[in-house]
Amino acid sequence: MPRLPSLGKDARVNALIGSGHFLSHYYQLCLPPMFIVWQGEFGVSFAELGLAMALMSATTAVVQSPIGFLVDRYGARRFLIGGTMVMTLSIAAMGFATAFWQIALLAMLSGLGNSVIHPADYAILSASVKPERIGRSFSLHTFVGHVGFAAAPPVTAALTLLIGWRQALLLVGLVGIPVVLSIIWQSRILLEARGEQRRRRSSFVESTRFLFSRSILLFFGFFMVSSMAGAGIQSWLITVLHRSHGLSLEAASSALTGYMIGTMSGVLLGGWVADRTDKHLSFVIVLTVLGAGVMLLVGLVGLPQFVTVAVLFGGGLMIGASRTPRDVMVKDAAPPGEIGKVFGFISSGLSLGGAIMPVFYGFLIDSGRPEFVLVLVAALWLASLLFAGSARATRQREPVLAAAE
Repeated sequence: MPRLPSLGKDARVNALIGSGHFLSHYYQLCLPPMFIVWQGEFGVSFAELGLAMALMSATTAVVQSPIGFLVDRYGARRFLIGGTMVMTLSIAAMGFATAFWQIALLAMLSGLGNSVIHPADYAILSASVKPERIGRSFSLHTFVGHVGFAAAPPVTAALTLLIGWRQALLLVGLVGIPVVLSIIWQSRILLEARGEQRRRRSSFVESTRFLFSRSILLFFGFFMVSSMAGAGIQSWLITVLHRSHGLSLEAASSALTGYMIGTMSGVLLGGWVADRTDKHLSFVIVLTVLGAGVMLLVGLVGLPQFVTVAVLFGGGLMIGASRTPRDVMVKDAAPPGEIGKVFGFISSGLSLGGAIMPVFYGFLIDSGRPEFVLVLVAALWLASLLFAGSARATRQREPVLAAAE
């Protein structure tokens, strides 16, 4: 079997895991470009079309935590391979759908496959990548996920125009097959446990008790509240800038793009910093406070278009740079052999936070106070720091689960 001598082991691990994470995020946003076509094809309402996205996200959110237990108990590789294959084939099969209920069912199956990604990825990365490179590895993992989100709508829409929606879904779905085969081919470098992690696994009761310990619940709250803030930007920034400050929709869209580019750039910067300091909490606090200040400024002060784009790029850079140190803090809080379930549980907090707030933000806009959306975003970011600081302090006082074994 040929080897890949030009790439080091860590680079190959990051490439394999990153490819699956890219697909995971791409598949989550490849369906909205189909909505207009599906409305005519299947005769359904937009509310019913939204159900497909809701079912996909809800399935992932509900199943992630149980999958984390299975990943830690039976090994991450088999679940990564199986989950990626389910996700890939579900999207491809949508190209053969003859009724919308089939689309909805396949969306649930895709969400089931997607639920594996975070628990398995972080378990493998933590065991496979050298500790001195783990921050950059986590940041690359997050970065390629953002690239998947950014690429899905325009690429899928272009393919739909060129070859039709059925062929487009079949094509983007089957692209995942080579990724799965590559993971199988190189699976020997994807470690599931390192050193002390190979000891006896904790019992289900012990693991459940640990997930509901004060420190992990606080980390869950940290991620959930951060996601509640992020939902206001992703869903409503364009509307807020247009309604509050009179920016054209094109200018407001450019501002959101600037924020997203800043976030993606910041993620890579944060990985570099995370590998060079252990002051992760201080770094997260400073950048989050600065990012909240940027949102207050943009929400309450009318700025010229170019300045708005530049300021939001800076805000995105700060928030993005805070994410990898945040992830490393969670990894450090997880005892050996518990990383899959911890990240599965906390990732559910991200999904829950993203689902809680969009309707309330919309209520603020309907009430004629769109500027309060970014004020609330800033307040939620600041509130999330209370969870982060408390989680770190509590974890330092709690016994490590594995120590009892």
